[in-house]
Amino acid sequence: MSTQTSTAPDTGARSSEAAGIITDARQRIDDLDGRIIGLVQERMAVSAVIQHERLTSGGRRVNLSREMEILDHYRGQLGKPGTALAMTLLELSRGQI
Repeated sequence: MSTQTSTAPDTGARSSEAAGIITDARQRIDDLDGRIIGLVQERMAVSAVIQHERLTSGGRRVNLSREMEILDHYRGQLGKPGTALAMTLLELSRGQI
């Protein structure tokens, strides 16, 4: 008797038990991704407020020393890939320089 399930092609699993675990874990990832996207959008909105206040008070749009702090923080927490993630977040929040 085979342990393969009809859901195996969708999950890559070779048993119904593994397919169920994968399906549940994928749902958690989808939920987390939704929350992450929401947080990124919130971060972008907060950044827009900061940029607006900085510009209207005569400052520059970007504070490079602050951006370096953010890059260092992400690199410290997530390693080299954290730097790329931080750069993406900064780009989304302020646009390309």
